[in-house]
Amino acid sequence: MDDRTRRLLRGPIGPTLLRLAVPNVLVMLVQAGVGLIETAFVAGLGTDALAGMALVFPLVMTVQMISAGAVGGGILSAVARTLGAGRRETAEAVAWHAVAIAFALGLLTTLLALAFGPALYRTMGAEGATLAAASAYGGAVFAGAVLIWLFNALAAIIRGTGNMALPAVVTCAGAVVLVPLSPVLIFGLGPLPGLGIIGGGVAVLAYYAAGAAVFAAYLRAGRGVLRLGHPPALAWGPAREILRVGAASSLVSLTTNVTIATATGLVARFGPSAVAGYGTGARLEYLLVPLVFGLGAPISAMVGTSIGAGDRARALRVAWIGAAIAVGLTEAIGIAAALWPDLFLRAFATDPAMLAIGTRYLREVGPFYGFAGLGLALYFAAQGAGRVAWPLVAGITRLTLAVGGGWLALRAGAGLDGIFLAQALGLVALGLINAGSVAAGVWFRDRPLPASPLTVRSGA
Repeated sequence: MDDRTRRLLRGPIGPTLLRLAVPNVLVMLVQAGVGLIETAFVAGLGTDALAGMALVFPLVMTVQMISAGAVGGGILSAVARTLGAGRRETAEAVAWHAVAIAFALGLLTTLLALAFGPALYRTMGAEGATLAAASAYGGAVFAGAVLIWLFNALAAIIRGTGNMALPAVVTCAGAVVLVPLSPVLIFGLGPLPGLGIIGGGVAVLAYYAAGAAVFAAYLRAGRGVLRLGHPPALAWGPAREILRVGAASSLVSLTTNVTIATATGLVARFGPSAVAGYGTGARLEYLLVPLVFGLGAPISAMVGTSIGAGDRARALRVAWIGAAIAVGLTEAIGIAAALWPDLFLRAFATDPAMLAIGTRYLREVGPFYGFAGLGLALYFAAQGAGRVAWPLVAGITRLTLAVGGGWLALRAGAGLDGIFLAQALGLVALGLINAGSVAAGVWFRDRPLPASPLTVRSGA
């Protein structure tokens, strides 16, 4: 067993989590910051462009969350549990299967987004210039969806070994290039013509392409725990173990994004400024996901490695300590946003209607962000354990409360305040259901977890 895996199994939980989380949280903060800067650049094109981007953003985050947090979580979990059981060669086979899965799902994402994207934006309430902006931005980003999938799959493989530093370095270096590149592509520079909102999408894809190339070179060279040498014959065992966790996790991610996308459609009944205000305010909630993922990836890696080694008590301690940290972090953000919403909203626009609606959202939903942190942290822990059925129940419950409650609020004449209250109740359900399931011991019911559930066909 290599030293990195040994530290995941035997190091003090709190310090080890924080040591691994620091570079990972840095990654998420940089990515979030880049997204906010990108939004600010697009805001320079006008309210219609900002509203169009707000409509596409839930779909972009869906792809990001599924590829990094859902299927990526399945990859990380499978790699961590196999290494915890001391089976490095099997883990390398899992890594190759992860690459194949990412490539296939990336192509599928492009086909679906380009075929049905414009109709979906129209269903969400887009029309005229807003619809044109949404279609242009979505078409540019989703044309290169394979790059997003490969980037996140390779990063998940590396994180599954306990290495959180390399993704941090690659992300920060990419941001240094992306931030100045984006306005150049959007607005032009000298003889270089501006591409408008499409330029923002092209800049994002350039970032993912460069990062994926660096990760691939690292794994091929064998500089870490794993080495991607000659590709094995594809087998169902490793793919099944990735997809078993990844598929259920994808449904969890979809519930989050369908919740916000549907709420965006409900808010769209109040006009483009309302969409821009809600979309901008809800972006802060979206930022909680990558931020908690910064802590969640180490939680998942430590839980998965402990499960693979048969140390269930340590797996549970990791989950609860990580959840406590996540609650403190997300609740602090939510309270700050509720008290000083202008500090966040005015970074994107100064339209009075947009600011008013964004402020209402942050003041009414922000104080409940701690429940989101609780639910997300324990979701990532469940991924590491390979048991994500109850997080799926929690996600569906949140979707039902937020969307159904929002619709009922409109029918009852409660307006935007009713929609926002329904979203807050959904966050409470997300946190409490995930916490209750872990406390009830659902990870270890029905059957004992094997030391390593992965099998690879002979000769693979």
